[in-house]
Amino acid sequence: MMTRRNLGLGAVGAAAAAGIAKVLGGSTEAAPRAKAFPVAFTEEEWKKKLSPEAYHVLRQHGTERAGTSPLDREKRKGTFACAGCGQDLFSSETKFDSGTGWPSFFQPIAGAVGTSEDNKFFMRRTEVHCARCGGHLGHVFEDGPKPTGLRYCMNGVAMTFRPAEGA
Repeated sequence: MMTRRNLGLGAVGAAAAAGIAKVLGGSTEAAPRAKAFPVAFTEEEWKKKLSPEAYHVLRQHGTERAGTSPLDREKRKGTFACAGCGQDLFSSETKFDSGTGWPSFFQPIAGAVGTSEDNKFFMRRTEVHCARCGGHLGHVFEDGPKPTGLRYCMNGVAMTFRPAEGA
């Protein structure tokens, strides 16, 4: 039964959760896309262009389940590109097995990706997005191998793979 007391306690709880999220660097809302990118479509056009899984990751900042992407096990020489716009993102020469269940790279192709701060889920992370269409690709962490020490942990569904000729 909803009473004034229960309603008041609910409001206090919601305000406390929002305050905690702010203190811990979190957010109670999805971050808006403020920047315009060279490749842009309406949300309906993106939905028609992408699979439901790719749309969820690229356009809604989702995450695929670990270990589900064949690109995590891809060992051939070639290029990993954005599934949204085709922008080349990573060379196979920078790919490594991080053991996380997601395709991981220590360096993107110059100018191919952008980053922004991601404070969702009470964590402070660095989001990686395609520099051409703004599609969410994954996150970058500072626990990767030399020479960069970075681990670009990408969602495989957000990318395609183009093998090098003769590979």
